[in-house]
Amino acid sequence: MKFKSVILTLSIALFSTLLQAIEPTKIHLPDMGDSSGTLISPIQEQELGAAFFRSLHRQLTINEDSEIEQYIQSVGQRLVANTDNRGNSFHFFVVLDNSINAFAGPGGYIGINSGLFLLTEVESELASVMAHEVAHVTQRHLYRAFEAASRLSIPTAAATLAAILIGTQNPELGQAALIAIQAGNVQFQIDFTRDNEQEADRVGMQNLADSDYNPRSMPSFFEHLQQSSRFYGKGIPEFLRTHPVTVSRVSDTRGRAEQYPYKQYLNSTAYLLIRTKLRVLAADNSDSVLNYFKIKASLGTKRQRAIARYGIALAHLKKQQFKAAEKLLITLNQDYPNQPHYINALAKTALEVKNYPHAINLYEKALQRFPTNKAIKIDYVKGLLKAKKPQIAKQLLQTLGDSFRKRALYFELLAQSYADLKQMAESHRYVAEYYYLIGDTETAILQTKLARKSKPMNFYLKAILDERLHFFEKEERQRREDE
Repeated sequence: MKFKSVILTLSIALFSTLLQAIEPTKIHLPDMGDSSGTLISPIQEQELGAAFFRSLHRQLTINEDSEIEQYIQSVGQRLVANTDNRGNSFHFFVVLDNSINAFAGPGGYIGINSGLFLLTEVESELASVMAHEVAHVTQRHLYRAFEAASRLSIPTAAATLAAILIGTQNPELGQAALIAIQAGNVQFQIDFTRDNEQEADRVGMQNLADSDYNPRSMPSFFEHLQQSSRFYGKGIPEFLRTHPVTVSRVSDTRGRAEQYPYKQYLNSTAYLLIRTKLRVLAADNSDSVLNYFKIKASLGTKRQRAIARYGIALAHLKKQQFKAAEKLLITLNQDYPNQPHYINALAKTALEVKNYPHAINLYEKALQRFPTNKAIKIDYVKGLLKAKKPQIAKQLLQTLGDSFRKRALYFELLAQSYADLKQMAESHRYVAEYYYLIGDTETAILQTKLARKSKPMNFYLKAILDERLHFFEKEERQRREDE
């Protein structure tokens, strides 16, 4: 098996060959099974997916900004709600990487690179990428790889998936993964056929329409990719070089999309604000991104100019020009009191200058105005911890939903709360869980041992720590045995 061919087949392509013209009616396609007819169990798939996500943390920078995470989840779950297979569990996340990529892993883990996000010009283009990846999961195009993975230990299978998946960015890791697999005589690959890609595009386009996104955005994004790829020269990303967007591909997808009734689709304000935030985060030069938004601030509609001013404020924050950022954000918050991003950014500015009473006051006002906004609650917890109010922070953390309690950030904030409360056994316990979720099992073991040595210690907590230590050590042994 050649390393390059594995990368090509693993990267879930947005680009395939010709699409067959169909009527835009409801499609019911059969699930794709594996070669033997014995599918990996749902529990095994979820375990592999969680381990896959942990492995990604070791090799990529996974976004932890609460507003970005909340937005990408909202788009993803809107798409999932309109699939034929709503029983699948999905987790959407942004990878902070400027390269153009998107991928789906086991257990419904779907990643979108910030570089691809920023390449989109309208929200429906972003949704078209995500709908394509969702279709790969719902149509079980990954199952053959999962079957092969089930012959490896969970840590090794997950690390291998992750390493091969990002092989274009880190070839040495990908090559090492392949050597490990070949040594174990396991044929491990994801083989997406043309039919798989046609199904993913077809189902994805239908999903866009059902979710009230523009199905015409799929071919328009292909056109955008085709145009942008001309400027890469020899440095074109492997993803685009191996999956070219041809004129015929654009033409055929355009023909399919035109069969849907025409209507106007507006970008959500959240999409425009999150894209603005990502542009500032991704910028290597703060002055250039500041100038970019200054030009934008004099163009377009009132909403577009306001969003450009938000970009200017974030650029000032990045440059630690807090007074300039605060002035803009105060005005934006006054002009747009129903926009949570502006008051949240204003509160963060107060935190940066260590004006904790003012920051806490702003967060309290924000929660009164937006009581169900999870991103504000999470950022409020961070503010409370900086303001040395760990008890309130811990109580607020406990009100957040189950989905957040599975994130590494949850355990990081909980650990800090207990540390500030001088409850070190609990703090080390949750630090261990944080390190486990970001793929560092060795440090998780160390932290669990520190927790067991901490005082005071009760029987209930000791039993929990003993069980977790046994679990971590068993997994680490499996990983080392596979090396």
